[in-house]
Amino acid sequence: MVVLQREGEHSSLASNSRGAATEIASSGTSLVSGLDSNSPPCLVKIYDSPDSELKLNDIFEFVGILTSDLELEEDNEDCDLSDGISEDPLCHLPPSKVPYLHCFIHRKLAVHDFLQHNPIVEPRPNLVREIREALLRHLTAVLGNDDFATHFMLLHLLSNVHARADDLAVGKLSLNLTCFSKEIVSVFGKPLSAALKNLLPFTFYIPLTVEYLNTVSLVPKKNYDTNRLETGVFQLAEGSHLIVDETKLEAGTLNSVGVENTRLLKNLMELQKVEYDFKYYKVDMATDFQLLVLSEGKSNILPADVIVPFRPSATSCSEAVTAEALEAWRWYLATVRQLSHTIEPEMQKVVETDLVAARQADRSLSSQDLSRLVTMGRLMSLSYGETSLSLEHWQTVKELERLRRERLQ
Repeated sequence: MVVLQREGEHSSLASNSRGAATEIASSGTSLVSGLDSNSPPCLVKIYDSPDSELKLNDIFEFVGILTSDLELEEDNEDCDLSDGISEDPLCHLPPSKVPYLHCFIHRKLAVHDFLQHNPIVEPRPNLVREIREALLRHLTAVLGNDDFATHFMLLHLLSNVHARADDLAVGKLSLNLTCFSKEIVSVFGKPLSAALKNLLPFTFYIPLTVEYLNTVSLVPKKNYDTNRLETGVFQLAEGSHLIVDETKLEAGTLNSVGVENTRLLKNLMELQKVEYDFKYYKVDMATDFQLLVLSEGKSNILPADVIVPFRPSATSCSEAVTAEALEAWRWYLATVRQLSHTIEPEMQKVVETDLVAARQADRSLSSQDLSRLVTMGRLMSLSYGETSLSLEHWQTVKELERLRRERLQ
């Protein structure tokens, strides 16, 4: 079963096999109107392709022949064989017919496919460094010259789940920027949200309020009356970036839905999993979302990997950015995230020694804290286009962590 959606859109999960074809609920284009929010614009029918090629929350591009229900009704008399058996299952669609797209070409889209110009460029360290410095300057201006928070923001934007061990999603780096009052959000929140929307292909904004928690459907749920899996907020494309604005949360009472949504938000943050609700049973689906939380104090709902107090020294500067610069930054973020990374044996010994010393100096450090340091070291290397952890970048990460703890105090 597959869900396909574009940025800002959601689709139903209505996939099954019928003969030699695979049917997929798709929402990449506006083919029909007048459908409710949980109705797919069309059903895509793929022939001679294994289901394993189509994975949940991947994005595909389809080319095919569209058949509307009006055409089906007109051709209904011609589709019966002499023995009264129809070869075409389209003739047996329910009354609430939706268009079918008979696909003859399909391909999975990667992040680079969303770049306006997708040059095939080797991520050379010198080129990556130049783009990195320019992007840091841009983000620093957006974040009110808080250069410290900017460095953590860059690591956060480069993070992705590259491995899983038991219930741990290795590689994620969720970020909680604190000291965000309602006034500060009005000054910095909107420019930051706009900047990230310009840089990333898939972004989603969640205004966290009591009413939102009590009413929203975060996860997909099976509706057995319509025999469809109704979409939820978390049914997003892989690699989506979520901004959770907790400054809008005020005192109130959570109902049963709100309590359940709070649990689902926490599970997404900690485990990178979305729980699909089939009423009689639930299925955990692995995800890879980047989560950024804006809050006044440390979030009690969303326990982020990194907590950084926000300390701007100037107003957010929405300087004019050229199209060439934006495209370079998008290419940079899309490319370095996908680079492989290793830690050479000599550096492994250095890292292990430093982690043991850190644990001895502070017994409150958990295994997750130590794992996060290694993740930050990996991301710091990748931010320079380097695929192996160097002593210089490891020392930089340790210093960033030391300064972060000082700022927290």
